[in-house]
Amino acid sequence: MSTTTTPSIATLTLLSPESTCNTDLVKSPWAFDDGSASYGPGSSENDIAPASTPRQGQIPDEYKEASDQELRERILAAKKTLGEELVILGHHYQRDEVVEFADFVGDSFQLANAALTREKAKYIVFCGVHFMAETADILSTDEQAVILPNLAAGCSMADMADESSVEECWEQLMDLYADEDTTDGKASVIPVTYMNSSAALKSFVGKHGGIVCTSSNAATVLEWAFERGRRVLFFPDQHLGRNTAKAMGIGLEQMPMWNPRKVLGGSDAQTLIDAKVILWHGFCSVHKRFTVAQIQKARAEHPGVRILAHPECPMPVVDASDEAGSTDYIQKAVAAAPAGSVFGIATEINMVNRLAAEHPEHTIFCLDPVICPCSTMYRIHPSYIAWVLESLIKGEVLNRITVDQDVSVNAKIALERMLAARP
Repeated sequence: MSTTTTPSIATLTLLSPESTCNTDLVKSPWAFDDGSASYGPGSSENDIAPASTPRQGQIPDEYKEASDQELRERILAAKKTLGEELVILGHHYQRDEVVEFADFVGDSFQLANAALTREKAKYIVFCGVHFMAETADILSTDEQAVILPNLAAGCSMADMADESSVEECWEQLMDLYADEDTTDGKASVIPVTYMNSSAALKSFVGKHGGIVCTSSNAATVLEWAFERGRRVLFFPDQHLGRNTAKAMGIGLEQMPMWNPRKVLGGSDAQTLIDAKVILWHGFCSVHKRFTVAQIQKARAEHPGVRILAHPECPMPVVDASDEAGSTDYIQKAVAAAPAGSVFGIATEINMVNRLAAEHPEHTIFCLDPVICPCSTMYRIHPSYIAWVLESLIKGEVLNRITVDQDVSVNAKIALERMLAARP
C-alpha cells in the first residue's frame, strides 16, 4: 500500500516565517495522536491547549498507510453497507476530501437541524469538532450514536470559557444586580452562549433562562434575550457578540469585556450596571488573523472587489468589509452574484477554496496571505472516517460522544430555543 499524501490543501505553500501558525500542518494528523494536549497541525502558536483537551489514540497502521484512493473506496463501500443506518455530517471548514463523503454540509446551525431529519440513522458521524458532536448527541434520540472520527478535534475558542469561570462570573453579576427593581418582569441578565461552547455551558444557559446562538441567528437570539432581560452575558466569542450588538445600535460603551482572571471581569460596578452586553474575553484564532490592512491591499489590487467577512472577525475588519455574515450567508452571497464578480473573503481557507472551485465564474480569494486553517477541523481525515465506519460494520462503535443526562436536559432546552430562533 502506498502512503497517502495528507497535506492536499493548496495553501500549505503559503505558510511563512511571519506566520503565527505552526509549521506542523505538513504532518499527518496522527502525528499528534501521542496523548499530549495539543490543538495540532496548523494551530496558532498563541493558543495553549488546556490539559482537558480531548485526545485521540493511535489508529491502526492500515488506515495511516492507505492511499487516498484506497481510503475513498473503503469509505464509499462502508457507506453502502451501512445504508440508512448511517448519516455523515460535514462542516464547511472541513477539507474537500472529507466533505466529499458528507450527506449534509453546512454551518453548525444547519447541521444541528440536519441531524434531526434522519431519525432512522443509528449512527451520526460528525465531521466537525467536539462541541458540534455534543450538540448532535443532545438533540438525537437515545437509540442513535454520535461519533467523532477524531476525538482530538476540539476548539480553542470553546476552551476559552470553562464552566467554573462562567459560574464565578455569574455569581459576581448576581451579587451586583441583587437590588435591581424587577417589577417589569425582566431578568437582570440573560446568558447567551455561542454554539462554539461545551455542553456544560449550554446546560448553564438553559438552567438560567438563556439560549444558544450561531453566527446565522445571533441577532435574532439577542432580540429574544432583550425581550426577557435588561442585559446579555455573551460568551465565549467577543467578536461575534460585539459585531452583532453594534449592528443592532448598541454603543461600544455599553459592551464591556469580561476578563475571567479579574474581579468583576476587569470593569467597575457602574460600567457593568450600565452595560447592555457583557462580552467574554474569547475569540477564534483563525478569524482574529484578518486585518483592515488586508482589506486595503485587496481593494488596491482588485478594484471593485466585494469584501465578505465572518462576524467572528474583529470589529474593525467587519466595519471595513462590504458585508458580514455567517458561512451560510457568505456561500449564498457568492452563489447569487453576477458572473465575473471578485470576492475577498475573511473566513477559514477550506471554505474559501471550495467556493473558488465551485464558482469558476468568479475570482475568489482569502484575505489572509498566510492563512491558518482551523487546526482542529484539520484533525478529521479520511483515515479516521474509514476506521470508524469499518468498525461499525464489525459491530464496534468507536469514538462515541455522549453527554450526561443531567447536563443534557438543560442544554437541550437552550438548544431548542436556538432552533426556534430562526433568522
